Amino acid sequence: MLVAVVVAWAEAGHEIPYYPSFYPQEIAFSVAEPSAAPRLFAKNSIHAYVGAMAAPKGVAELAWVESLRGYAVLTFNPASRAFADARDRCAAAARLAPVLAAAKPEYVVYPYPVTPWHEDHVHHADLVEAAKTRAPSAVPVPRLRVGKGLAGIAPGPTWRPADGEWDATLEDVSLRELLRDEATWLNGWMGPPWLKQGWFHAHALSARAVTDPSARSAIEETFARRVRGDYTSAAERLNLERRLVSLATRGCERIPIGYALRREAVNDSYSEGVENVGYDTQAGLGSGVFLRTVKLKDFPWNGWLRVAMPTRPAAAWNPVAGFTDESGAFLWSVLGDAAVLPEPYGVGWLPNRVRAVEVSGPVEVPRDALVLEPSTGAARPAAVGSTAQQRVTYRVALSKFHDQTKMSVADVIYPYVFARRWSEKDRQVDRATALLREWLAAVRVVKVDTEVRDFGDLQVFLETPVIEVYLRHAAEPAEAPAIAPPWSSVPWQLLVLMEEAVTRRLAAFSEDEARRRGVAWLDLARDRKLVDALGPIAESFERRAYVPEALRGLVTVEQARQRWAALRRFRQQNGHWLVTSGPYRLQKWSGDSTTLAVFRDLSYPNVVGSFDRWALPRRAWVAAVDRRGDRLELSVDAQTLTKFERSYKIVREPMRLEPTGEKTRDTVVVRWTVVGAGDEVVATGRAQDVEGGRLIVDLKGKLPPGAYRILLSPALNGNSTNAEVKVISYRVAE
Repeated sequence: MLVAVVVAWAEAGHEIPYYPSFYPQEIAFSVAEPSAAPRLFAKNSIHAYVGAMAAPKGVAELAWVESLRGYAVLTFNPASRAFADARDRCAAAARLAPVLAAAKPEYVVYPYPVTPWHEDHVHHADLVEAAKTRAPSAVPVPRLRVGKGLAGIAPGPTWRPADGEWDATLEDVSLRELLRDEATWLNGWMGPPWLKQGWFHAHALSARAVTDPSARSAIEETFARRVRGDYTSAAERLNLERRLVSLATRGCERIPIGYALRREAVNDSYSEGVENVGYDTQAGLGSGVFLRTVKLKDFPWNGWLRVAMPTRPAAAWNPVAGFTDESGAFLWSVLGDAAVLPEPYGVGWLPNRVRAVEVSGPVEVPRDALVLEPSTGAARPAAVGSTAQQRVTYRVALSKFHDQTKMSVADVIYPYVFARRWSEKDRQVDRATALLREWLAAVRVVKVDTEVRDFGDLQVFLETPVIEVYLRHAAEPAEAPAIAPPWSSVPWQLLVLMEEAVTRRLAAFSEDEARRRGVAWLDLARDRKLVDALGPIAESFERRAYVPEALRGLVTVEQARQRWAALRRFRQQNGHWLVTSGPYRLQKWSGDSTTLAVFRDLSYPNVVGSFDRWALPRRAWVAAVDRRGDRLELSVDAQTLTKFERSYKIVREPMRLEPTGEKTRDTVVVRWTVVGAGDEVVATGRAQDVEGGRLIVDLKGKLPPGAYRILLSPALNGNSTNAEVKVISYRVAE
């Protein structure tokens, strides 16, 4: 399937030019309370603490990153007579917000669910300002139940503690908690594609609390139109998103009154510290991009990275419906390898193991495309004349699994089969695959190309399947590749082994199903009884050279026997079954610690430095706007980075933009949205054309006569984190 040919580089004794995987050669995860983290940093025992912690007084050599952690949410009791009117609910929320900020400085007063830490904030900035101007009025004093995350807020003129009967609940809601049932993943799929967008978070936060049936119906109709691509222009899409947020929040049944940031620390000392730190605007350091960029200052090409987290892994370790807790998800982000990764400082998706080379449609589905039956996953040819609204063509980067077997098309196809077979048998699998099953029409293996990476003394040959995925609905081109990518982080035979364990009632994929059936939650490493019980099953499959019906024709008898033998051999050598295709493999674990060793196989497609562009994000601002006829000319300030040995300095200064077409290191794109009468978006776009050192937004022919507000927000190298939005007035004469 793939071959690596190395010519004399080892004997020559020089550094190889092709260095697969990422910087650390080992990653050690441990557990520590936030109060203990400063002491560990002071002793140089850890390089990063993945979790919020307060800035200590005695540890100076720390660098900090901020990310959106969650909301302070006020939820009214539908049975409360005192707050049956929406105006009273909204006024009570407005009065409580400053009280929260005074007692809890980590919260930012914000009466709108789309925050500056959402990329789509630029499209809602005018609505945010309108929400801020709502003056709190005199209302009954609400009786509040206060969640423990907000304990310490003293009662007063704006609220009193609930004593039996209650009017509202004030609680801290993290993004992870908010999206627990909305954002699910399975194996190497992450989703949904709008996972990080503010309108999606607003729907998850407030929609279910709306009690009026007609309002609920309007919300869900608007939501369905947005996610199914039922719109004809970008302006119409933004109006759907703005309407969705307004519908979900205007009654204030459940409303955010502020948002909270997470502050996480890394060791920044000259020798013992780390550098090249990437993070996510919403997941912070607890994201795959951190482990894909970070390197030790003393050992930039290897070294032993030590990371502490506040909670020990509690969820079972299986790639179907395990790794569901915060610690487990972080572990899986590098132990597994997703098809695509969330863009760290925006809402797009980065190609990781699959790359979308074309998004087109509507198209006819070819007869040789495979359509999977709903409950069995059995494949059949597409019907003559069947069509799809969208086709996404991928190039899939195969490599070796940790058991040294070569990935194949069968590994890529089997997760689609699995999703169909098990969605009716496990509610978590059903939730995780609902979007895929609704959208997927067919999948087609077009061909398998061979790519050659030539490094002189070293040549690497990679087999790269070209696969077409046909979708029933049409998504935004930036979102479509993340809906049903052809990928699996684990080999097909491991999925089959897990299926057999569940079929025999040895375990269940998900925690809920395990509880319902009274069996173990399937764990491929830490459950010694299950690990041992799977041995005879795998041995039986090896003797039979077992191939599931759906893969007949894609896997030969000999290939199946080799796969089962390799899987059994891996377990004998490593003591667990958790074979993946990720850049690191599970080496050892205990109750409070886990160690991953790098998997530097030459077939692994991502090499050291692949994600470096996402380290040290910098910001840009619109410094001035001049109108020249139908054009806006924007002067831009930006942060510049100056490195000196192992330290760096970031400062804001005017940016001299290079002419369009010039090769530059930094790219600035300004997102613009034009809002007209009735708060309707009439036009939107992105501009990066440069003339005379200024960004040009050309509005010629885009707007009819009238008065408008234009929202402008620049992004430097894709970073829209906490971006400032400039709002200007604009008029087109008759």
